[in-house]
Amino acid sequence: MVKDSSKHTRRTSVPQGSPKVGSEPNKIAAKTPFDFSGKNLTPYGGLLPVATMLEKLGFKQLVEETLTVHRIPRAMSIYQFLLAMVLAIYVGFSRLNHLRFVAQDPMLTGVLQVGELPPQSTFWRFAASLALPVAKQLLVLQRVLRQRVWEAANVRLETITLDTDTTVHTLYGQQMGGRRSYNPKNKGKRSYQPILTFLAETREYVGGELRNGDRPRGRQIARHLDNVFAALPACVGQIFARADAGFYCWEAIEA
Repeated sequence: MVKDSSKHTRRTSVPQGSPKVGSEPNKIAAKTPFDFSGKNLTPYGGLLPVATMLEKLGFKQLVEETLTVHRIPRAMSIYQFLLAMVLAIYVGFSRLNHLRFVAQDPMLTGVLQVGELPPQSTFWRFAASLALPVAKQLLVLQRVLRQRVWEAANVRLETITLDTDTTVHTLYGQQMGGRRSYNPKNKGKRSYQPILTFLAETREYVGGELRNGDRPRGRQIARHLDNVFAALPACVGQIFARADAGFYCWEAIEA
């Protein structure tokens, strides 16, 4: 007897996907409930005192007098763009595309005095239009703000300690300046090695620069230290510097 059928019986397939369409993600708006029980301010509730502090320090006037931007944006002013980025950092955002979550937030738009934040591409075009001298102007702006904050808070540190070190920023493309150097977490990959200096007593960021992946040379270290010393408030009289063996050279000791 011959059976005219398949040797292997096929089982009926079971649908793997969910039959229901997932709901849309929650949007952050004025009606979004939030609460906290800690001692720190909430991100959105803390925007108002931060904006008030910047207003008392004359941040807007300082930006208009210090920065020279030839391409004037239409969506917002230069001050509004910088203020939006600063407030986003206070909220906890690390990327410009995160601003879309609060593009219509009444607290943020009220501080910026706009109806809605522009899209991410507008922020990127604004950042790309800034020339290299603007980076030095931002450091000057930061130095003046630090001086005003110390005077307002009655901070008079005559002796300070500066901590200088490099960090590794791994690259995942063919960016210009990438080098295969010291990278303990991703060995063999190209990276940048930014050099940064912080104030130990107040944990403030004093100065830094983005570098290629090579070890910093003595002239670069000395130039960085000179810029850091120039950014300190006038009340500082004695400076102690701390760094690892990678910065030990005659140019650094002389600086």
